[in-house]
Amino acid sequence: MKIITYNVNGLRAAITKGFPEWLAKQEADVVCLQETKLQPEQFPSEIFESMGYHCYLYSAQKRGYSGVALFSKTEPDQVVYGMGIERYDNEGRFLRADFGDLSIVSVYHPSGTSGEERQAFKMEWLEEFQSYVVKLREARPNLILCGDYNICHEPIDIHNPKGNEKNSGFLPEERAWMTRFLSTGFTDTFRCLHPDLQQYTWWSYRFNSRAQNKGWRIDYCMVTNSLKSRVQKAYILNGACHSDHCPAVIEIE
Repeated sequence: MKIITYNVNGLRAAITKGFPEWLAKQEADVVCLQETKLQPEQFPSEIFESMGYHCYLYSAQKRGYSGVALFSKTEPDQVVYGMGIERYDNEGRFLRADFGDLSIVSVYHPSGTSGEERQAFKMEWLEEFQSYVVKLREARPNLILCGDYNICHEPIDIHNPKGNEKNSGFLPEERAWMTRFLSTGFTDTFRCLHPDLQQYTWWSYRFNSRAQNKGWRIDYCMVTNSLKSRVQKAYILNGACHSDHCPAVIEIE
């Protein structure tokens, strides 16, 4: 099974930049999207249904904001929208699909870059997200949590660790949360298979940072440790240019 996660920074904008044509060539079984920024009535589902995908969309109440989606070649046994926590679910951040004993999640963690209030919201989300998925794992032991976590975990994951240590996304408390989260029984598949590889999944649109490779690795395919031995490949598709992010991929048996 090939799974792609991709923050498209506006699905309609990505479509105008060739995203459907690119996706058609990827032969992905499941596609997890974040920051879709559209409402259900704005979603051109026929484009992706024509590729053989079943499409599921979870939008924020606020128009043009946040939102996640999941496309699957196989129809899921069940699709669950949100975590049952209103203030997070209003922002359309968590979408789960179950396939037999496997559950795949498209998740979009909040950013704290707009100020102290949103940083506090992010830190609260992180704790509640962890509590939710650890509890979920009791009923669904084989979880794949794909998405934009808005955190670089280690210095290898960011182009300038010293210069960014006071910036949201690389704050000590965010990185400490990631360490604690992984210690509860989750694996960062890319770093597990590539312990020394420095690649990024996001670049600021400012200052031509992508061309200079001044990036951050904030998009992850996390799995419960029960699935660790089944992960065959984990990699980043740096050539995709439909967004300020690029996709992360895992292949699992």
